[in-house]
Amino acid sequence: MNNHERHPAPPSYRGRELPRPEDELQDQGLGFDVVTLLDRRKLLGAAGLGLLGLGLASCAAPEAGSGASSSQASSGTASASGTTADAATASGSAAGMDGAELTEIPDETAGPYPGDGSNGPDVLEQSGIVRSDLRSSFGESSGTAEGVPMTLELTILDLAAGGGAFKDVAVYVWHCDRDGNYSMYSEAVADQNYLRGVQIVNEDGVVRYTSIFPACYSGRWPHIHFEVYPDRDSITDHTQAIATSQVALPQSACDAVYATAGYERSVSNLAQVSLDSDNVFGDDAGAHQLGATSGSVADGYSVRLTVPVDTRTEPTGGAAPAGGGQ
Repeated sequence: MNNHERHPAPPSYRGRELPRPEDELQDQGLGFDVVTLLDRRKLLGAAGLGLLGLGLASCAAPEAGSGASSSQASSGTASASGTTADAATASGSAAGMDGAELTEIPDETAGPYPGDGSNGPDVLEQSGIVRSDLRSSFGESSGTAEGVPMTLELTILDLAAGGGAFKDVAVYVWHCDRDGNYSMYSEAVADQNYLRGVQIVNEDGVVRYTSIFPACYSGRWPHIHFEVYPDRDSITDHTQAIATSQVALPQSACDAVYATAGYERSVSNLAQVSLDSDNVFGDDAGAHQLGATSGSVADGYSVRLTVPVDTRTEPTGGAAPAGGGQ
């Protein structure tokens, strides 16, 4: 036997050994996905291209049957005709942009349907969760959430470092669909994982998601959940979240969306709740969590919120509240 016989090199991608050599490239796991995403961002940055959008699109696989085009929903700017801009802007939304004093985002419940492993299903362990377009399911699921297009933009600021951009932290976002159902939990969509996704904050502290406008279900003001994680390696451990909160949606946008087909049940549900009476936003009427919106039903809505995070304080959110709050 030749002691100098060479063994074939293990399968690799761009110099990195595949953790699951028997599987396809897109099935190598979340950790491999995140490193690939960041590597591609560096390449795009070196070429003078935008980090966000191009980098994210090149990392995520195309999602079939996703309804309205990503470019339409993620533009963040509606056409001049028929455009509405909500007058109510959260104090946090302008903070940091004009020197205003920053207030830490309130810690809130993750509700009973987080999908982060703290209450049953764990989507954060699934390859494909790092993506910008949340409308379609991925992996073994293939459904698509229908509804009025919505772009969500969160700007994450680091209060412990003077309020600058909190770059490279990971943000997990999830919300209900047009019928008020949560994928992976609600019986009608238990086999789906849509309207859930992770993005890595860019150098400006920004993450953007393309989604659909969520419903108003009984007992809660319309909202979007999110968790902030300190780095790419901590995404799969829900106990590592440094902030858990929710975005409140302005009533003017809700009224316009809920007047369209498919959102009929949201009309009566919204009439029975207010920001003051909501069991999450009611302590301050969502003063620091109310997103600023622009757009229209025809062109889609853009929702924006600035999220100051203070790692010097102990996180108190995350757990589902007593009484079934969501």
